[in-house]
Amino acid sequence: MVFGRRRGPAPLLGIVVPVYDVADYLPACLDSILAQTHAELDVVVVDDGSPDASGDIAEGYAARDPRVRVVHIDNRGLGGARNEGLRHVRGDYLGFADSDDVVPPAAYATLVGALERSGSDIATGSIERWEAGSRTEPPWMRRLHNPARTDLSLLDHPELLGDVFAWNKVYRRSFWDDAGLTWPEGVHYEDQPTTTRALLEADGVDVLPDVVYHWRIRHDGTSITQQRASLRDLEDRFATKRMALSSVDAYVAASSDPRAAELRQVFVDRVLAGDLHRYFLEIPGGDDAWWRLLRDGIAGLWGDRSLTDSGLTPAHRLIGWLVQQDRRADAAAVAAYVRDRGRPLDRVSGPGGLRIDVPVIDVATVDPAALSLRASEVAGTVAP
Repeated sequence: MVFGRRRGPAPLLGIVVPVYDVADYLPACLDSILAQTHAELDVVVVDDGSPDASGDIAEGYAARDPRVRVVHIDNRGLGGARNEGLRHVRGDYLGFADSDDVVPPAAYATLVGALERSGSDIATGSIERWEAGSRTEPPWMRRLHNPARTDLSLLDHPELLGDVFAWNKVYRRSFWDDAGLTWPEGVHYEDQPTTTRALLEADGVDVLPDVVYHWRIRHDGTSITQQRASLRDLEDRFATKRMALSSVDAYVAASSDPRAAELRQVFVDRVLAGDLHRYFLEIPGGDDAWWRLLRDGIAGLWGDRSLTDSGLTPAHRLIGWLVQQDRRADAAAVAAYVRDRGRPLDRVSGPGGLRIDVPVIDVATVDPAALSLRASEVAGTVAP
């Protein structure tokens, strides 16, 4: 499925930018989008009932650059704002940007160019976390996007389902519309259900090693990802995990390829489990309701399957096992130990070989599988 280079005008790329209470960050975001080397853009900024000057800032950009249009709505949240933007944005291709982030100059040219050459439905690139004045590419994102692949099937690279971000991708607009894709409304973490469906339904995905997005990590208390200790946050996290798993299950049920069952296992053990460690570190301060939701949410997704089989790191596999056993005090003790230690865990010899050293609990009461190291983890010290 090779289309070759388009002759004539460059394709139009539509970008939806939801805006809420980001007056300090919005100019840098819009400046980076309008400075793209792919200049054929239709940028729809959705003012999601923002209480600050964000809507006025966006209108200023629209007055100066005809590629920018602004839509003002009552507050509907990120998913609702993106969906409203989809009603207005034009283009052969479609992308999304969050209003506190920045897009590198050649990002959209790279992603659109890949789709123009391949005919795939989605192109995705790597990202950099932008925190405390420096940018770093997460190792797991580097691994997911290297080497470059064209017209990829998810059955050949199921771990790509871990690339759940909305904004490091460009979608073929006809594919998006034909698949009937929308963003869930009324929940946080709306990226995962939609990107999971998109990746599963795409007729080919281009995976690029290029960094195409700078993700700003904010520490002002307003970012969704800073609110993990709240009950609402954890409820939304499990709700969107269940939505995504439902799409995977539907895909597996409809597939005759034996690799589909492996795809589901990778999704559950690596993708769904991948961010649990962030919640495990909140266990020491969580109240009774939060603990019950964490325990029951994990039981609902993993059932009798042990998190010792997951892709979590050794200490987090142990914490996950303790959660599954409803051993709250021990889970809190290990989580606090991992957090406060601030360096890799030591390793010691056990009956079955090397294991992590966790002196804050009675390891004689723990399943050895929750303590043991895998062959790939034996060399050197063990990261927490």
